Amino acid sequence: MIEADAALPRTAGPSTSRVEAFSDGVFAIAITLLVLDVRVPEGHEGHLGLELLAIWPSYVAYAISFLTIGVMWLHHHHLMMFVATVDRGLLYRNLGLLAVVGFLPFPTELLARFATGADSDDRRAAVAAYGVTMIMLSLTFALLWAGVARHGELRTADADIAAIRSSRNAAIAAIFWYLAATGLAVLAPVVSLAIFALLAVVFAAVRPGSRPARMRRGTPIKGE
Repeated sequence: MIEADAALPRTAGPSTSRVEAFSDGVFAIAITLLVLDVRVPEGHEGHLGLELLAIWPSYVAYAISFLTIGVMWLHHHHLMMFVATVDRGLLYRNLGLLAVVGFLPFPTELLARFATGADSDDRRAAVAAYGVTMIMLSLTFALLWAGVARHGELRTADADIAAIRSSRNAAIAAIFWYLAATGLAVLAPVVSLAIFALLAVVFAAVRPGSRPARMRRGTPIKGE
């Protein structure tokens, strides 16, 4: 069996359409789970307005994570435009990214509960946990882009290597931005949270690099 596996061509594996469908499912589930962290207040009758205002950290955490996952989905879709076929290495890199995406609702709930709590240690821990997750998200995405940049046999014939490398470098830069913001959580967790929000907005405003020529001409992607 080992010899048979070794004899398989490097590009053997699931089609890109299956990879995209599975990835879209994980993104959709993760982004849906975020709303579960926004809970109806359990307070006294007649004070609902104030109680809704009091849970503002839930709204902020939801907004940051929703925007982050949404932007990640958009850029993941852009990455797959450059991929003609997949191999085991690309599959594992993609699974690594999806593992972090699926985990994101957990640190989001930590932010909602403890980011503005009375205990300063809890605030630092919640913001730091969120920051570490964002670092891992950027790292796994950078590795995914790096795999596409490194292995030309996986790319489409008209893939723009400059755009691929630019996206890879942007993901690497995000790692350092999140490292800095996470380190700041020890001293000023609220400021660190504000940086996370700002980074989410900035990355949402950044347009992905140029598309393959077949997309510019309006030719449908294989599998669509």
